[in-house]
Amino acid sequence: MDKNGGWRRGKAAFLNQLWQCTWKDAAITFGVLFIATAAAFVYYRISASNINVVMFYTLALLFISRLTSGYLPGIAAAMVSVVCVNYLFTYPYLQLDFTLDGYPVTFICMLVVSVITSASASHMKQQSRILAEREKMLAEAEKEKMRANLLRAVSHDLRTPLTTLLLYTEIVRSRKYENDAQKDDYLNKIDTKARQLKQLSDNLFEYALVTRDTVVTLDPPAYFSRIFEEPLAEMVDTLQQRGFACALDLGSEDLMLTVKMQYIRRVFDNITSNAIKYADPGREISVTFRKEEKWVGLRFANHVLPGQHREESTQVGLTSIETMMEKMNAVCRVEQGTEQFAITLLFPIT
Repeated sequence: MDKNGGWRRGKAAFLNQLWQCTWKDAAITFGVLFIATAAAFVYYRISASNINVVMFYTLALLFISRLTSGYLPGIAAAMVSVVCVNYLFTYPYLQLDFTLDGYPVTFICMLVVSVITSASASHMKQQSRILAEREKMLAEAEKEKMRANLLRAVSHDLRTPLTTLLLYTEIVRSRKYENDAQKDDYLNKIDTKARQLKQLSDNLFEYALVTRDTVVTLDPPAYFSRIFEEPLAEMVDTLQQRGFACALDLGSEDLMLTVKMQYIRRVFDNITSNAIKYADPGREISVTFRKEEKWVGLRFANHVLPGQHREESTQVGLTSIETMMEKMNAVCRVEQGTEQFAITLLFPIT
């Protein structure tokens, strides 16, 4: 039963492939045959010989079978090609003579070439579709895995400050502190944990907004200096107010880039927030110009605060940066060590 069912499905698929033809296929077939006939006619007028005329139509069959779907365009082209060779390039000219020696052999050979090439081209297209679908499935699976990991990490990161927040709130409410200084210390810890929760929720909200934007319209091309001048100035000002020193080396090249300024500001805000949390204020934060072949951008580097334990292990901010850079057709590279952290943003030169 299964064998018969499989045979019927195979037969149905073959018949569907055999008779499949669209207006696009018809236009391609007509166009290629017209070009082959014109080329054969020019060759015939120059050489006064019809020996290699068939080769023009054979090449035409190869192109038609490769560029169209199904077998019908190739089979039809094979028939038309044989008729054209007989009618236009074989004596008596402008007459059909099916009694010529070798005519059936020529027709059969061109038909076989058409069918074999059509079958090979169809198989290649089918394999390409299968590979494309498989790559799409793998990409979706990778995204789902990333979302699952992010959800687990976020649950952990929310639980830790919430537990601490509830603990210190209960201590203050129950007046289980020895003096006002200890009370103020508990209140400061509550404030710190609340700010951590707010930052985490802001990052999650931003990540949700970025992943929601399936189609992103980039801004018109602009010069490097115009794009980064204001965000860099705001970043340096914020860091200096927090006691950080910044060293800038922006180079002298002012190249054209195509970005989305809304994303650029978000990316810089995330990098600034990351530096305030984890960078060593006693060491400089460097911002340097980077150019790699047809890519240009900036590299941000800072020393990690000694003994610093990352409270935001989810790295939602970095995930948002990578997502926004990807949507701008740009590249984000993160170098994370025990003593130094660096992030490089590279944009294609327009």
